[in-house]
Amino acid sequence: MKKITIALSLVLMVTLSVEKASAQYYFYDNKYYDNPIVFELGGSIGLMNCLTDLGGNKGVGKKFVKDLNLGKTNFAGSISLTAMYEYMFALRLEATFGTVEADDKVLAKVAPSTYGRYERNLSFKSKITDFMLGLEIHPLYIIGRNNEDKEPPLISPYLLTGVGFFSFKPQGKLNGKWVDLQPLSTEGQGFAEYPDRKRYSLNQLNIPLGIGAKYDIGSTLSLRAEFVYRKLNTDYLDDVSKEYIDPTLYANYFTGAKLTNALLLNDRQYELNPGHTTVVGGERGHSNNKDAYFTFNVKIGYTFGRERIRR
Repeated sequence: MKKITIALSLVLMVTLSVEKASAQYYFYDNKYYDNPIVFELGGSIGLMNCLTDLGGNKGVGKKFVKDLNLGKTNFAGSISLTAMYEYMFALRLEATFGTVEADDKVLAKVAPSTYGRYERNLSFKSKITDFMLGLEIHPLYIIGRNNEDKEPPLISPYLLTGVGFFSFKPQGKLNGKWVDLQPLSTEGQGFAEYPDRKRYSLNQLNIPLGIGAKYDIGSTLSLRAEFVYRKLNTDYLDDVSKEYIDPTLYANYFTGAKLTNALLLNDRQYELNPGHTTVVGGERGHSNNKDAYFTFNVKIGYTFGRERIRR
């Protein structure tokens, strides 16, 4: 992650050190002309969803679209500050806020084909706070850089990558109340009996990968549509990753309400099958693929840094 941050900084430094060219878009319109660097203050509203071990569709769980549950999409929003160099490259600092959730009960209609995923009966919800330092690349402006007669594109598609930092807190609903799952060690995290299962952090790094399109409404306002996929380094966004543990171990670590919650939330198959007992070592989740979450946002931005032409 440090290498990514250094690389982004070097890209910006190199870009800004380029000799000021007689840029083909120096005059923005008949009222304004652009400095080499202009800034954009933006805000957005959009949608957030996730891909985890929970939920999905019929058959064996797969990646991305195949197991996407649109019904679990939630609203999200963001605020951002962007510094753009001659419309070719931009460095963006952005904060995004939203909620992700997933639920095995969505598999009810296709339960026989889900290899026990429906019967697993797990669910979660988590608020997400995401901070991103991103690099935008606008290829149409790069291609047209040395053509002074070329008109600026009406719509500028762009690519986005960078480094992100996010916080999450998976919760499960029990008796009408939302209970934090990470402190309950639902898969034995932090237990001496499972030394390979460390307690996961609720604050982690991610890698954002996105595409978007920017349209200038006027000399100061712009509109964007953007999709950003966050690649995570954790499989515990939903608190599910490995096998079931021996539930009798909880009494060695917890007491009172915490013990009760751990016993009721680590294996919830009893809710569909009252006679169920936990199969120690049975499949609870898959650790092969990391979790992910993503957003689709419509953004509006206010551009400043342009100079008004004096006549």
